[in-house]
Amino acid sequence: MTAVVPRRALISVSDKTGLVDLGRALAERGVELLSTGGSAASLRDAGLEVRDVSDVTGFPEMMDGRVKTLHPRVHGGLLALRDEPSHRAAMEEHGIGAIDLLVVNLYPFEATVASGADEATCIENIDIGGPAMIRAGAKNHDWTTVIVDPEDYDALLAELAAHDGATTLPFRQRQAAIAYGRTAAYDAAVATWMARYEDTPRRVAAAARLSQPLRYGENPHQDAAFYVDGSGRPGVATATQHQGKALSYNNINDTDAAFELVADLPPMSVAIIKHANPCGVATGETFAQAYGRAYDCDRTSAFGGIVALNGILDEATARAITEIFTEVVIAPGATDAARAVFAAKKNLRLLTTGTLPDPRMPRRAMRQVAGGWLAQDMDVGHVDPAEISVVTKRAPTDDQMRDLMFAWTVAKHVKSNAIVYAKDGATVGIGAGQMSRLDSSRIAARKALDVAEVLGLPHSAAQGSVVASDAFFPFADGLMAAAEAGARAVIQPGGSMRDDDVIRAADEAGLAMVFTSMRHFRH
Repeated sequence: MTAVVPRRALISVSDKTGLVDLGRALAERGVELLSTGGSAASLRDAGLEVRDVSDVTGFPEMMDGRVKTLHPRVHGGLLALRDEPSHRAAMEEHGIGAIDLLVVNLYPFEATVASGADEATCIENIDIGGPAMIRAGAKNHDWTTVIVDPEDYDALLAELAAHDGATTLPFRQRQAAIAYGRTAAYDAAVATWMARYEDTPRRVAAAARLSQPLRYGENPHQDAAFYVDGSGRPGVATATQHQGKALSYNNINDTDAAFELVADLPPMSVAIIKHANPCGVATGETFAQAYGRAYDCDRTSAFGGIVALNGILDEATARAITEIFTEVVIAPGATDAARAVFAAKKNLRLLTTGTLPDPRMPRRAMRQVAGGWLAQDMDVGHVDPAEISVVTKRAPTDDQMRDLMFAWTVAKHVKSNAIVYAKDGATVGIGAGQMSRLDSSRIAARKALDVAEVLGLPHSAAQGSVVASDAFFPFADGLMAAAEAGARAVIQPGGSMRDDDVIRAADEAGLAMVFTSMRHFRH
C-alpha cells in the first residue's frame, strides 16, 4: 500500500500549538476526529465535532488521566494491517475501527525537569500512553501516519493537498523515523533523570533534539549538526543570537569552552578562546580593563577568537573588542549601547544567555570511542585555599595565593598538559596540549616573552608571576623552566614519586610551592 487516505484521526497533544488549525483542516477533508481531555476541549471550543476516546473504548479516563488510551480499540486501530484478512476479522469481531492518522505529542517531561520541579511533579510528567501509541502507529507506518511535532503539521497538510487527500509511503516512513526518534529521546531523558538511583548506570542513553544543521564540522568535508539536550544549562545552547551569521561547529565548541571558563572565575572576568583553549584570561575593575589584559596575553592568537564575559557587556568593552576581528562574543547580557557598537560589525555574532552556568553543578560527560562510549563526571572540582598544603620553605604571599587560585582555575580549562602563568589576576603565558609538561612550560614562557615585546617591557611578563600546572611535575625540569621564566610561586597537585626532588629544586630556586592533591587533566 502506497497511498492512504486518512478517514479517522486520533489527536492527543500536550502542546496545543497549531491544534485548532490542524483539526479544522482535517475536518474540512472529512476526517473523523477522536481526542482526549484538553485536546478534545480545545477542538470543541473551536466549534469542531470531536468524539471522545472514552466513547470508543467504553472506559472513562481514570486515575487522574493516567489511563485513557491503553486499550485494544485504540492500539488495534493503530496496529491493524488493513490487507490482512485475520486482522480485518478481528477488527470486525471486536468493534475496532482503523485509526489512519495519529497526532500525539508527549507530556513535557524534559521541560519539567529543567524547571527544577519536585520529584512527584517530574514523575507525573512521564508519559505512558503517548509513547505507546506513537510506537504502535510508527510500527504500522504502511497504514498509519504519525505526527509528533507541531512543526510537521504544515508538512502533513501539504502532503494531503499534493496527493488527493492521501499520504504516501515515503512521507509515512519519514514521520515514523521522527516518531521513533522522539520516543527514544524521551525515554533517554527519563532514564538519565532516573539514573541518579544507580551508582554506575547499567545502561546509558542520550537525548537531544536538532537545533540547527551546520554547514560542516571541524573541516568542510565533515557533515555536522547541533543538538540540544533540553537540560536548560545556560550557554550556547540556550543563548539568544542577536546578530551575525550562523554559528559554525568550531564556533559552538569554542564558545562553550569560553563561557564555562568565565563562569568559573570571579566577577568582572573575561576569557578569549582559540581552538577550545584560552589564549588570554583576566579579571579587572571593569570589563574593558579585563578584556585589555586578556588580549595582551596573546594578541596574535586573539585574532579571530571567541570572547566570553561573566557579566553585562558594556559599550566601552564592545568598542575594545571590535578593534580586532572576533568571531563570537557571549555574555549573560549586553547594554543597548554595546549592541549598537556591534551592529556595525555584521559578521560578529553576539550571544546573550541571561545568566551563568553553575560551575559546581554535577553533570556527566560522554565521549565516543570505537565500539563504545566513555562516561565520567564533569570536572567540577574546586579546591578550598584553606586545604592547600605549602610544601616549600617559603610560603606564598597573600597576593601570590590569589594569583595561584586564579591560575589554577584557568588551568582546569586548558587542554593537558597545561601550564598557566598569571600575575595580578591576568594570564601572561599559557602552554596547552603538549605531550611533555616541559614543552608546555617552555611554550608558556615563550608566550610571556612575546607579551613583554608587545608591551615594551624590559623583561618577560612572567617575571614575578605564579605558575599553575594541571598535573604534577614528574621531574624538576618543568619546574625549573618556570623558575627561569620568572615565576616565584607554583601550584600543582603533587603526587609524583619524585615530589621530594621537585620540592628540593623549588627550595633551591627560592620558590613558594603549594600542593592541591587534585589534578585537572583535560583531553
